[in-house]
Amino acid sequence: MTSANRPARLNRGLLGLLGILLVAAGGLLITAHFGAFGQGSREAAVVPGTEEPPRLVLYLVIAGAVVLVLAALRWLAAQFTRLPKSAVWQVGAADDLGRTQLVSNTAAEPVAVDVETYAGVRSATARLSGTALAPELHLLVTTDPTADLTALRRRILEHAVARLRTALDLGAIPVTVEFRIADRGRAVRAR
Repeated sequence: MTSANRPARLNRGLLGLLGILLVAAGGLLITAHFGAFGQGSREAAVVPGTEEPPRLVLYLVIAGAVVLVLAALRWLAAQFTRLPKSAVWQVGAADDLGRTQLVSNTAAEPVAVDVETYAGVRSATARLSGTALAPELHLLVTTDPTADLTALRRRILEHAVARLRTALDLGAIPVTVEFRIADRGRAVRAR
């Protein structure tokens, strides 16, 4: 089965390749520093010239490396993020007595709990995004390989989403569902 998200797979592959190349280059430099290649002593210059660069250059290189590592880690973390962040909704109008706020994950958690009780479902994660008046439900469901995805999707829409609509007092909620089919410890994605 081909992946529905090829750019993410390409990003992960390129990040992995870049990481392997950087680790190999670092390993070679460390072994060269300790004289593992046998050509010259450890004190021999790697590049021509014997003058040390100004101290500021060293600090700039370190700062640049730290920024590059943090950016690469953020990019790597973004590859695994599949669901939107939760939001804080204001329910009703604010008055002199205060205001009522609802974290969208609080409203979405019961949906995931409902879906996890369905036959063939191993785990489920639910998130609500958007505003309190126009939320969007995002589901990530891991199923058994033998699960009937059509029947499962129908059950999710008719039971779990219907209960959420009633709880939030809304007529309709757009839903996106990503199924991950578990296969001997590995999950295969189906949308």
